[in-house]
This record gives sequence, structure tokens and C-alpha cells, in this order.
Amino acid sequence: MNPIYPVVWSNNKVLLIDQTCLPNQYTLVEISRYEDMAKAIKTMIVRGAPAIGVAAAYGMYLGAREIPSQDREIFLKQLEKVAEILRQTRPTAVNLFWAISRMLKIAYETIGTVEDIKNILLQTAQLIQKEDLQTCQAIGNNGLKILPANPEKLTILTHCNAGALATAGYGTALGVIRSAWTAGRLKRVYADETRPRLQGAKLTAWECVQEQIPVTVISDNMAAHCMKQGRIDLVVVGADRIAANGDAANKIGTYGLAVISKMHQVPFYVAAPLSTVDFELETGEQITIEERDPSEIYQVGNTRICADGVDYYNPAFDVTPAALITGIITEQKTVKPKELITLK
Repeated sequence: MNPIYPVVWSNNKVLLIDQTCLPNQYTLVEISRYEDMAKAIKTMIVRGAPAIGVAAAYGMYLGAREIPSQDREIFLKQLEKVAEILRQTRPTAVNLFWAISRMLKIAYETIGTVEDIKNILLQTAQLIQKEDLQTCQAIGNNGLKILPANPEKLTILTHCNAGALATAGYGTALGVIRSAWTAGRLKRVYADETRPRLQGAKLTAWECVQEQIPVTVISDNMAAHCMKQGRIDLVVVGADRIAANGDAANKIGTYGLAVISKMHQVPFYVAAPLSTVDFELETGEQITIEERDPSEIYQVGNTRICADGVDYYNPAFDVTPAALITGIITEQKTVKPKELITLK
């Protein structure tokens, strides 16, 4: 299996792995308009905070490419509209906003013609993608340093998908797992299925199979039982937004997993790039939590599993308090949540 790259620039268009089709079908979606990119982000064809950031950066270029005016002021005003449409796709993942802001900044700072700005925007999107891949590899290497010395080979539990599919490649939490596997430190991965969209069962397990990493899928409510049996040595998860105090928003169910880990004295780590840290937010209480369509709960595939007349609540994320997090693994180093501010 070749390396997994969920976002690829090729022949003047973006190719996305359609993650809604995995693991049953590997399909590429061609994106050549920014509105199609916005739809792909919103419908989770592309997902995972860093991957969303990369996709949004290319979306900004595609939007710029569609603007016909050669007048700088008119062009920049239209580019702001493109940015706003992309911002509205996913409210929780801070990498989305970070990438859009970076693209806008370079557009305003570039001296030259509108065509010069467009060229720089494409180069910047490609640079964001390259940087994220390097960042994930650095996170993986730093993750090796926090692994317990014993047992020699570890069993690591992860939640949702923070792998190559969620980034430019390699992954954050799954990047740590990949590095552990390559270094001969990993015995097995336990992957929470991650209701309601089953990213763990569908995506994380698929990635592990591609690289022949031993993986066991469990339902979300089995984690406590597995820890009590001594099956889990370590938990590593990703994040979509981290506040300055170390509170971390990740896929719904992460908070409960952290509580369980604390009870069983299992180290609980968050792996994420510094671009996922929103230093403007003092605590996780300020993080906007996306609520998604109730159909994700009341049906699996095309099969309805709930009775008519039932009400639903479907938050896509929860916030894990910093007090429950052993450490945050970044591309610079691993820090305790209270030390995160020193990396600003």
C-alpha cells in the first residue's frame, strides 16, 4: 500500500479520498471549484482538523482562481467572500480558520498583479500541506519519547481517526502509533468504533490494516472493561481545537475516555500540531461545539434504528479538561497542559 494522502494537488485540481466510502470502497473525488470544496468539508468527504486545514487552503486558491477581476481591491473583496463560505463549513476545527487566515494574509501582503497573488496562494497551499506532513512526522517521533519503558511492547487505545486520513499524511495520534510500530514498541492498537459516524471502525482500522499493524476494534462502551482487564497501556487521541489552558476538543466520547483512563491510571495523551491550539481561548468552555444532523444517530447506513417520534442530540465533539490529560504531544515537544502556553 502506498502512503495515504487524503488531499492531493494534481493537474490543476484537488483529489480527495472520499472518506465517507471507506473502508468498502476507495474513491477519489475531483474538486476544481471552491464551492465543491466547501461541500466536501461540510459533508466529511475530507475530515480531521489538519486535513480540513489543507483542503481549505486549496479551496481558497480555487476560489481565487474563479475570480475574474484583475482589480486588486475587487479581487481581495471577492476573496473575503470565498473565505467566509469556507469558514462556515465546520465550526470546531481551528485548523480550518488558521489556514484561511494564513491564505488571506499572504494575499494582502503580496505585492504585484492579481495573477501574482493567485500564484502565491497556490504555493502557500502546497506549503501548508508539506509543513503538516513534516509536523505529523515530528509528532510521531516526539510520541516515542513518552512511551513507558515497560512493557517493551505496548497496547495503545485511540479514539476516532487522527491518522493519515485526518492530516496531510502520517497522522497525529496515529502518527505516534505508526512511529511506535516502526520502532518495534507497539504490540497492538485498540480502536474505539467512535459512534455515531464510526470513524474508528471504518477509518482507523482501515489505516492499520493497510500497514499490517495489529488492530482490535471495540465499541465505545468497552474501553473501561478493557482497561480493568489490563489490556490498555496508553491512550493517545487527536484534537480539533485546544484552548490555551490545555482543554482539548476532540470527537465526542473523548471526554468519557479520559475520565475512564484517570480511574484506571492509564496515561492519556493528546497529539496535535500547534496550529490546533487556539491561544485566543483561555479555556475549553469557549470552544464552539458543532451539532450535526440527527440522522447520524437514528440510522446506520440506510437502516433506521430508532422509533419515529424520538428526539435527538448529536454534538460532534466534547471537551476534555486539561486536568485529565497527561500530556500534549506537539511537533516541538510534549508538554503538560499547563505548560502549553510556553510554546506560543
